[in-house]
Amino acid sequence: MDVSVPVRVKPGASRARVGGRHDGPHGPALVVAVNAPPVDGRATEAARRALATALGVRPASVTLRLGAASRDKVFLVADAPEALAAAVTELRDGG
Repeated sequence: MDVSVPVRVKPGASRARVGGRHDGPHGPALVVAVNAPPVDGRATEAARRALATALGVRPASVTLRLGAASRDKVFLVADAPEALAAAVTELRDGG
């Protein structure tokens, strides 16, 4: 099962973290703060890897679907386990 995950990337953060909610153009989005600057796709790549780690999947399973030049992105998690949607909701909305 493939799962689309709307994400709001906050580049240049003092510490990397995954969690929180942002109501963006793709619906309720998971906030991903990364240390990388928004230059040459570095923040997008850092967000992709942070998302994979937070969801417990291989980084190769997470691909960018929309928003290469935007803070609002949609990532696709390929072959996601059944519990992934619940994990995204918990990270986004808390407990």
